[in-house]
Amino acid sequence: MRRLAGALAGLVLFGAGVAEARPLRVMALDQCADQYVLALRPDAELALSPRADDPDAWMRDRAAGRLRIRPTLESAIAFRPDVVVRYWGGEPRLLARLEATDVRVVTISDAKDFNDVRAAIRTVSKGLGVPARGEALTARMDARLRSAAPAPSAAKRSALYLTAGGFTAGKGTLVDAILGAAGFANAAPGPFFAPVSVERIALYPPARFVLGFFDQVRGDWRGPGRHPVVQRAAQGRVAARLPAAALTCPAWFAADAAAMLKAGA
Repeated sequence: MRRLAGALAGLVLFGAGVAEARPLRVMALDQCADQYVLALRPDAELALSPRADDPDAWMRDRAAGRLRIRPTLESAIAFRPDVVVRYWGGEPRLLARLEATDVRVVTISDAKDFNDVRAAIRTVSKGLGVPARGEALTARMDARLRSAAPAPSAAKRSALYLTAGGFTAGKGTLVDAILGAAGFANAAPGPFFAPVSVERIALYPPARFVLGFFDQVRGDWRGPGRHPVVQRAAQGRVAARLPAAALTCPAWFAADAAAMLKAGA
């Protein structure tokens, strides 16, 4: 009975908000949310996801020493967040509970271009009570985009984005926006994300490759993108190798990916 009473009390506190003076408590439900809260509210009491310091997390160095908890209802009851930030994470029970409480939930929307990223930064920074920091982060992104932009007279070069798993990204994706920001024409045959066969690359090798996620040695280690035929086709044609950390989240560091692409090219 005591255990049940404690759990019920926790649920009440979880939905009640802040009853005493204490730092803002922010819970991130996935790795993308981790990046946003670390950049915008490092002064808050943060509960990050278990993947906050993985190699493919852009802000992994700033996650050192921070609390990391599983994105579950039990964890939320124990932490008692004031704000919850998510991109895709959170178990169904937790999400259902959040809908029934006064806890502020801030959702990071997917992005197909840099205007969408600007909107996401604005939404999250406002939800965290720091809109000015969001404006500063957007200004930093825009500065990186300016540094990545080609000269007005430069001709667009064609390139095919390819992951180790054998996927490419066409129109309507943030990857397409990254390519365009660095002055590249996207050689993907269709819109959105789609697989590219080894046979197609062998028969119609693109002029240039932009490789993504190949730095994850154990990720898709037998994927089509690592096939010997593809490796031979890409030899001498790789414009840039973009790290997974720059590609896993619709965030400001997509501009860093564009800068890397320009530098690599």
